[in-house]
Amino acid sequence: DKCYRRPHFDAGQFVEHFDDEGARKGYCLYKVGCKGPTTYNACSTVRWNGGLSFPIQSGHPCFGCSEDDFWDKGSFYDRLTDIHGFGVEASADKIGGTAAAVVGAAAAAHAAISAVKRARQKGGEG
Repeated sequence: DKCYRRPHFDAGQFVEHFDDEGARKGYCLYKVGCKGPTTYNACSTVRWNGGLSFPIQSGHPCFGCSEDDFWDKGSFYDRLTDIHGFGVEASADKIGGTAAAVVGAAAAAHAAISAVKRARQKGGEG
């Protein structure tokens, strides 16, 4: 996800109406219909019009036009209701700590299983 407005999505900073203060500050366009959080395309990398811009950069929400049946998924300006992000409270330290705990638990389980296997092999030799 290379949308430059993504950090505002994670921080809960949204444009409420076109041309409001949030829009002028470059906040996320999710509440005014942006489908970017569920669209899988390279618009922010490739850009349109010879690499000049793409809808988000121009201040307009992503329609999700690369997605199947995007015409049938409601109004262009209705926000999606089933989007969940990490949120501001999920810092890199919290996510990293959780990942480290999972890896530590997996390493401990591997060590325990290896110890049991070695004990069985030694018991079978004697």
